[in-house]
Amino acid sequence: MNHDPRDEYAERLEARRRAVAQHDQRHRTIGNLRLLVFLSAGVMAWLIWGREAIGAVWLALPAAVFVGLIVAHERALRARRAELRAVAHYERALARLDGHWAGHGETGDRFLEGAHPYAADLDLFGQASLFELMSTSRTRMGEDTLAGWLLKTAEPAVLRGRHEAVAELGPMLDLREDLAVLGEDVRTGVHPAELAEWGEQPPMLESRAARAVAFAIPCLVAVSAVVWGVQGWRDPFFAMLGAVAIFIVRFRRTVGQVVEAVEQPAHDLELLAKVLARLERERFTSARLVELRAALDVAGVAASGRIARLNRRIEMLDSRDNPFMRVVGPLMLWTEQLAFAIEAWRRTSGPVLRRWLAAVGEMEALCCLAAYAWEHPADVFPEFDAGGGACFDGEEMAHPLLAHQRVVRNSVRLGGDLRVLIVSGSNMSGKSTLLRTVGINAVLAQAGAPVCARRLRLSRLAVGASIRTMDSLQDGTSRFYAEIKRLHQIMELTAGPLPVLFLLDELLHGTNSHDRRLGAEAIVRGLVERAAIGLVTTHDLALAHVAEALAPRAINVHFEDQFENGRMTFDYRLHAGVVEKSNALELMRSVGLDV
Repeated sequence: MNHDPRDEYAERLEARRRAVAQHDQRHRTIGNLRLLVFLSAGVMAWLIWGREAIGAVWLALPAAVFVGLIVAHERALRARRAELRAVAHYERALARLDGHWAGHGETGDRFLEGAHPYAADLDLFGQASLFELMSTSRTRMGEDTLAGWLLKTAEPAVLRGRHEAVAELGPMLDLREDLAVLGEDVRTGVHPAELAEWGEQPPMLESRAARAVAFAIPCLVAVSAVVWGVQGWRDPFFAMLGAVAIFIVRFRRTVGQVVEAVEQPAHDLELLAKVLARLERERFTSARLVELRAALDVAGVAASGRIARLNRRIEMLDSRDNPFMRVVGPLMLWTEQLAFAIEAWRRTSGPVLRRWLAAVGEMEALCCLAAYAWEHPADVFPEFDAGGGACFDGEEMAHPLLAHQRVVRNSVRLGGDLRVLIVSGSNMSGKSTLLRTVGINAVLAQAGAPVCARRLRLSRLAVGASIRTMDSLQDGTSRFYAEIKRLHQIMELTAGPLPVLFLLDELLHGTNSHDRRLGAEAIVRGLVERAAIGLVTTHDLALAHVAEALAPRAINVHFEDQFENGRMTFDYRLHAGVVEKSNALELMRSVGLDV
């Protein structure tokens, strides 16, 4: 992509700041005009009642102007708030480019499951995670979809469709800005699974005749009240009150069930309706986006309009708590009429709710990938190997969560005869970062995003990682036991339909050297014999023999370090062979240990 995201963001940020300044000036001008009109009205009042110089009708003029200024003032304030949200949107975008994004976005902690074979090890969720960097969704549907893509691989044909969609969405900065500034909230609180499930349930109030009666009774109550006031006939009014009571009692249970069923899932729909309306305005050319856009229309009626109607009915239902409605609402059969209206909505639109929510979620997730791709123009889309075996061939890869100014790129090639890299080196030399770099780029590739590499070709892979296994006081498990459970989980992945990419950090370092040597060789051999590929790191040079035992299917590579003038330095470059020296003793002596 031939563009400079920083310059574009900075230019747009400056334009939005100028717009805020203009709205501030307009706000002050309208405020001064309101004060002037108020003073003019005071002068007119003095002329009318103090001097009787003009008629009272003249007060209508400043009153009308004052009302108009109030409306204009509110519009100016609303526009200013939207521009302020745009300013925040571009400030966050520049912060991502500068590496200052951590701690300011959605972390996706709710998607983190300890049993997942790589999510925690590769920093997919949590503070300073890949999800926090990538997610700009306004809805839970977008977040859920993006998280699902990061947690599970898709077919290459699906991924190529996402590539086309991301390439089309990349330059659409106006679309992403419009979505960012919609509404006052950070994102909608709609729970898509609950809302879709509610929509698919059969309606509980289906009688059209009962709905007509529910509308007619309040009308007759109003007429009978007028008749009582004009003619003094009160019997019709009390008769209609009886009809109201009978109707309420007759449908009390069902209406209560309708209200209870809709209260939680259908709340907070306003932002969802606005997101839908904005997406509906776009016309796309890539196949997947065309399909998703078509999914938002049903029988020629846009999803945004239908969701907005449901939202209005829910808001009207909430108005029952108003003191005035507590008195008048029962006479109007307010709750009953709204229950019938909500069920009528569910009858016509409920069955397609899941489709709408899925389409919104996928379009938002694609926008997240598009923003990420546009902000990383040097990143490339991966190539997918059509052969039957496991393959991972990455050239000059880097970790996307590291600042690009200080990142050191390395290449990793696995496949064919070569199945395993045994990576040796001291602590802090870059071994774990290499594993995470390989893993997170595999995840990005199989989610449909560009990868942080000059080139990446890979087959579909099931990723399994043992990098951040921890002991648990609550569960009564040691780190070693947690590690061997994860290793068993990775071994079980090899029985699945996809070849496995395994990433094992400091393999079995929680046990004695004899058992570690025998166990490590057995585990790596077992994975290789099950057609898996991967990397194993160690600072124990005794494990370097594993590559010799499995040659030519395994080779040794290493990271080097230098200890000079009491300071350890690293080049973070991957070198062939086994690391030839250790500086651990010198490092211990440098901090005052007598060794």
